[in-house]
Amino acid sequence: MISVSNIKKEFGGIPLFQEVTFNINPRDRIGLAGVNGAGKSTLLKIISGELEADTGKIVFPSDVSIGYLPQEKKISSGLTIFNEAMQVFNFLDEYKIEIENIHKRFENNTDLTDAKYSDLVERLEFLEARLSLFSPEQLKGNAEKYLKGLGFKREDLVRPMTEFSMGWQMRVEIAKLLLVKPSLLLLDEPTNHLDIESIQWVEEFLKSYPGSVMVVSHDRSLLDNITNRTIEISNSKVYDYKAAYSEYIQLREERESHLKATYNNQQREINEVERFIERFRYKASKAKQVQSRVKQLERMEVVELDNIDKSAIHFMFPPAPHSGKVTVDGKTVSKSYDKNLVLNNIDFEILKGEKIAFIGRNGEGKSTLAKIIAGTIDYTGDLKLGHQVVTGYFAQDQGDMLDPELTVFETVDNVAIGEIRKRINSLLGAFLFQGDDINKKVKVLSGGEKSRLSLVLLLLNPTNLLIMDEPTNHLDLRSKDILKNALLQYDGTLIIVSHDRDFLQGLTERLYEFRDNRIKEYRGDIEHYLEKRKIETLSDLETEKVDSDKRRSEVSENKLKWESKKVLDKKVRKLNNNISRIESQINNYESKLELLNNKLSRPDEFEEEIKSGELYKEHDEISNIISEAYDLWNAEQEKLEDLTRQE
Repeated sequence: MISVSNIKKEFGGIPLFQEVTFNINPRDRIGLAGVNGAGKSTLLKIISGELEADTGKIVFPSDVSIGYLPQEKKISSGLTIFNEAMQVFNFLDEYKIEIENIHKRFENNTDLTDAKYSDLVERLEFLEARLSLFSPEQLKGNAEKYLKGLGFKREDLVRPMTEFSMGWQMRVEIAKLLLVKPSLLLLDEPTNHLDIESIQWVEEFLKSYPGSVMVVSHDRSLLDNITNRTIEISNSKVYDYKAAYSEYIQLREERESHLKATYNNQQREINEVERFIERFRYKASKAKQVQSRVKQLERMEVVELDNIDKSAIHFMFPPAPHSGKVTVDGKTVSKSYDKNLVLNNIDFEILKGEKIAFIGRNGEGKSTLAKIIAGTIDYTGDLKLGHQVVTGYFAQDQGDMLDPELTVFETVDNVAIGEIRKRINSLLGAFLFQGDDINKKVKVLSGGEKSRLSLVLLLLNPTNLLIMDEPTNHLDLRSKDILKNALLQYDGTLIIVSHDRDFLQGLTERLYEFRDNRIKEYRGDIEHYLEKRKIETLSDLETEKVDSDKRRSEVSENKLKWESKKVLDKKVRKLNNNISRIESQINNYESKLELLNNKLSRPDEFEEEIKSGELYKEHDEISNIISEAYDLWNAEQEKLEDLTRQE
């Protein structure tokens, strides 16, 4: 168990959080919740040892190891994908060197004290035990399996890290963490770098992970699927809920409602007591009652309402201008980066008012096609935008395109035209830029603040084709819900690239899956797509060519095995029922024997029955019955064990 006790952290004299206390138990699955800026990432850094707390302490058992995945990490490796993943096992070589050095000390030193000798022996046992856990072949097999689960193809494993984007390099960091299996995994927005299929793989891995997991994520589905506990940071305090995210939201609302009702009742009681004191303060006949009321107030533990932070962006997209029936028409569209073919002769059509999702593994061309439609990169083939189509584009790295030297206000003011310039302050306020925030320079903004500012720019001009590439990566869950609601009510055409299943659910009516340089259309939303893909995978397995004679032989053999197992299962069930019945009888007779022993221990109360010998006679009879029952129980257990070995 890891103990976090009274942790406090301040920045610029302002507490980010204080009096943070909780325990992390073995196999805990904790979701860390809170709005952007609440201190979730900071708390992970403190637990991992990357950052020091101002006060408080964290106590770890000596055998606990910690693995930490930050949101972003500077990676500069010239190794291949596979070799970089295997770097995580370099400590094994260090262990071997240390073992050799300990053996040399034993051979060459005769002046070792008993204490030093004992410490070295203990250290040697630890190192050799750790080494025995790692088989070279198993390590290589796991590395390949984990990397493939995270989306790498077999041929990718021998390519250098430098050929991959930062997102793909972060996947290698995830694989390295999972390979060493630390006692506690600290994951800060791990799904930012993953596509839907890789997220599903990570989910299944974490469900059966033998250690503890604490995760910060804006992916509601991930939190619901893997966590069983939610720790919320709100207004410098922490609240611990034994529930996954969606249930935590409900429990939090119930707690707030109950607390508010208790607060209101207490305030009414306080007001009544204060009115009584004020009314009769100077009446001698009421002096005793007044003093009683004063003491009542002094003893009262005053209920305080939590200052719940409900800040979230709030906006609607402007009405879409009129456009033609066909919004985008693409024929034989292709795109290559040097020799790397990304899109190969794809055809597609998007009609006015449709909401379309681009999904698939990273690197398959989703963002590339979004950029082609937005007109930011070249391509080959034929692509036409419809009559009077006006495009708005939110790029995945939109925040990085802002001028870092401009202030928040200047960024918007430089783009705004006409009447909307009079409403810049209120527009920025809707996106949580208030007071002095509007004078901050872009270069000091967080990732979430840059994303919000980019959304503000998107609202300055009405559009009828909105292209959004991963707009939710830096938004907290409440802001994501508001963005989703705004997109649902948007009356133009929407193209959205996202790996966030919860965000996509119910938002789009058609999907294009990107795979192997092509695209495939699916009707329905993300849930329908996931169900369909699972069915297709099973169908693919069923259509593999198998020799028909061999298949018939296997069917016959399986049938015999099934019939034999059916008979065996029936015998096992019968024995289990017999054993349960005998155990029940033993329990009943042992209860009766206990009552008899109780009577025999109180001769004053049961003198006649004891003298007559009735109690002793009954005691012997029941003891014999119990002994016979145990013999029968043992015989049935032996039969059951014999049958179990046959399974």
